[in-house]
Amino acid sequence: MDLREIQRPLKQRYRDDPSASRITLHAKASEQDAPTACSVDTGRAIQEAQAHAGVGGPGTAACSGDLLLGALAACAQLTCQMVAAAMGVEAERIEVLVDGDLDLSGTLGVNREANVGFDDIRVRFEVDAPGASTEQIESLIARPSATAPCSGRSASPQPLQPSWQRRRRQACAASRSDSAREPIT
Repeated sequence: MDLREIQRPLKQRYRDDPSASRITLHAKASEQDAPTACSVDTGRAIQEAQAHAGVGGPGTAACSGDLLLGALAACAQLTCQMVAAAMGVEAERIEVLVDGDLDLSGTLGVNREANVGFDDIRVRFEVDAPGASTEQIESLIARPSATAPCSGRSASPQPLQPSWQRRRRQACAASRSDSAREPIT
């Protein structure tokens, strides 16, 4: 696969029309049978998630922290693979490992001084590319930090923009829709 050839028209399109490079991705979480479980639909796959055992969940499925670290790992992995292909670096194996530290006392509101969320996230690249120079490997690993969409989220986090909408189930089958929406006031 010649990644540069595939990306060439995309890059030109984005240079010619910068607005064409702007996309919006979507994910939807929906409740399940217990308040400690949900499903996350990305439009391409559905991932089951549960609250971590350390906050009262069953702990038998991925928790939201696992999903966040998984997204970071996938982003770094794909970017590193694509950069290797574009640089012509033949790698026998590329693997990205992501670890994150949490203090659950902050999550549960037990310790108001504790951070809510990750205190530290570490990303480790394991690259087996016998024919690559040290400079090539260093460049290969530096690129995901500079260009991967998810890594920018950690380096300069954008504030979340929460909004809400009340939804009510309608009882009347004659005017059946899945839900009626109450406007936000």
